[in-house]
Amino acid sequence: MSNEDVHTAHTGHTAHTPLNQRWSQVLSNTYGTPPVAIVSGRGSTVTDEEGNEYIDMLAGIAVNTLGYAHPAIVEAVSRQVASVGHVSNLFASQPVVEVAAKLIEKVGDSQTRVFFSNSGAEANEAAFKLARLTGRRRILAAQHGFHGRTMGSLAMTGQPGKRKAFEPFPGGVEFYTFGDIDYLTTLVEQDPQDTAAIILEPIQGETGVIPAPDGFLKAVRALCDEHGILMIVDEVQTGVGRTGDFFAFQHEGVLPDVITMAKGLGAGLPIGATISRGAAAHLFTPGTHGTTFGGNPVACAAAAAVLELVDDSLVADVARKGEKLRRELSKSPYVATVRGRGLMLGVVLNTSVAKDVVAAGFKHGLILNAPSSEVVRLTPPLVITDAELDQAIERLHKVLEEVG
Repeated sequence: MSNEDVHTAHTGHTAHTPLNQRWSQVLSNTYGTPPVAIVSGRGSTVTDEEGNEYIDMLAGIAVNTLGYAHPAIVEAVSRQVASVGHVSNLFASQPVVEVAAKLIEKVGDSQTRVFFSNSGAEANEAAFKLARLTGRRRILAAQHGFHGRTMGSLAMTGQPGKRKAFEPFPGGVEFYTFGDIDYLTTLVEQDPQDTAAIILEPIQGETGVIPAPDGFLKAVRALCDEHGILMIVDEVQTGVGRTGDFFAFQHEGVLPDVITMAKGLGAGLPIGATISRGAAAHLFTPGTHGTTFGGNPVACAAAAAVLELVDDSLVADVARKGEKLRRELSKSPYVATVRGRGLMLGVVLNTSVAKDVVAAGFKHGLILNAPSSEVVRLTPPLVITDAELDQAIERLHKVLEEVG
């Protein structure tokens, strides 16, 4: 019996069966059946197994910072995996130290320390633990916020639909109205001495790209300072230049105690980072937390290349491209408003047809995303060219006209 016969006997499919059909036969039904199967990509354009090309306006959900097959990433990863692929955190390796030093430089506080993990959820789990290590119990999280799907990160996620099936969660988490500093202050003042941390996203991505109101982060910073509370800012989706600043919190000129990162940091390779400063930098001690794969040298080699290339010039260009995208899409009669910053935008539609827009996008060579029924989320690679952006705008206008 040939290998293909064995495969067919076990799965009912041959190697010639479309990948998205084979997907549903071998993978857990967590995501449903994918609409297309991507086999290659270059820049901001990907190709499916039938040869159709798409401008990717999602970038793996804000992950592929430098697009696909970027030479710097290919070279850095290839060189590192040919040298040392994994050593565990029982030993030092150059890429890990180099990336941590670059992140500390980005934060601007030499006393900052970094813990590496493999994802945004893990980065937020580590932040949860840091909060617990203060000796205080309460963690205040925003309604509609999203911090991951592991139990600790989900405990801080203010979306009942994602939480209900998995209760009970670790205790001590209470929710406040996002952007309402008066409500948050009242909540803190119920027991300030037992409030360990306030966690927030500068822009809530999974709810529909909702920025915090102007001044909110500054007010939270002042509230935390007043009561000795850790300010944790989840930059998993907003960080690494995505919003036109390297960190989205820089838009308000604040500096958190704890910053969590992932997604765009690895340009497609799995990496998370929990960055702590001030008193928080000394809360982790040997044995309090750990990871086998976090800070993997290959992922860190990719991250080092990302941090080298996402410089002030590129970040400024992200802001310019974002304004262009906002301006052109706001002209559509089918669009109520465009919110967000940089290349993290939510196109708010006049009607609840966002899912239909995503589906129609494939026919027009666009990859889009709809975090809610009225919002189309746009998070393209930061390196998307003006030509690709112009094409994407033209195609999206056609999609909106078609869906109505």
